Amino acid sequence: MLGTLVLTAAAIAYLVWKVELDTTLEVLADTNLGWFLLAAAIMVFTVPILAWRWGRLLEAHGIHEGLRWLTRAYFVAYTAGQILPTALGGDAVRVVETTRRHPGRATVVTGTVLLERGLGGAVTVLLGAVGFLLSIGKYDVSAYLWIEGVFVFGTMVLGFLFFARSARPLLRRIEPLLDRLRLARLSRTFYEGVHHYRSQPRLIGGLFGVTLAVLSVRVLAIWACGKAVGVDLDPRIYYVFGPLYLLIALVPFTLNGIAVREAFFVSFLGSVGIGADAAFATGFLFFLVTLVLALPGGVLMLRDGLRGGARPEVKRA
Repeated sequence: MLGTLVLTAAAIAYLVWKVELDTTLEVLADTNLGWFLLAAAIMVFTVPILAWRWGRLLEAHGIHEGLRWLTRAYFVAYTAGQILPTALGGDAVRVVETTRRHPGRATVVTGTVLLERGLGGAVTVLLGAVGFLLSIGKYDVSAYLWIEGVFVFGTMVLGFLFFARSARPLLRRIEPLLDRLRLARLSRTFYEGVHHYRSQPRLIGGLFGVTLAVLSVRVLAIWACGKAVGVDLDPRIYYVFGPLYLLIALVPFTLNGIAVREAFFVSFLGSVGIGADAAFATGFLFFLVTLVLALPGGVLMLRDGLRGGARPEVKRA
């Protein structure tokens, strides 16, 4: 909590130093609604594809859900993510809702959700690397290369731990510690749930391709937000900026990324010659896009509340 407060205060101080509120309001007042609606549409209409991806991972463990319910769970998770720490808070809501429908499968469900994040992280790292290659000679973004390197290294380590058989001797060394913490059985079940996909390379490869296609399109939502406030940059730079932002957004720095998101927009876009006010306005518009993305889930939650609370249907695997 202390670290979160300190980081939020630092981000706010940075924004106060860089941004002139009056100028920013003028930029926002001239927002092109068409570009903003395009950004919102990109984010909303790619949700069913991501829900289908999750359903395929669940099916590999014998958990079957229809696309309608999976999409509903995704939208509700986006709504929860507005008040819980980053996207991971929404993921926790998906785990809870799915486990209520499939009692006793909590570790398997958690494994599918985190594997989704793993796929998203790996694809995002790949997009970032491609973006760096595309921007060579056009933009100087080398200062952010170390951030990309940290995520590349982390992705490789996690992939090795979960999918390489040679990692098992290393993992066994921490079993005594997990036993003392009473986490050994839970950790083993979770590990086996994720490692299970090692025998299904075609499934993982196919879902990797789906994730690559979706995130490639979603990066353009950030570009559209920039266009809406007059930021005229080649879309290629957003394939450097977008993946870095999406990776940082996963880390629970602050509640819903408040201030950190806008500070990152100002810092990165400022490095390629965009004024702080326009950069801040771009980040604020993308925040509004996430609110639009949360609206369907909010309506569903309100509807369930008016009905006296939706009782989850229990399905047997």
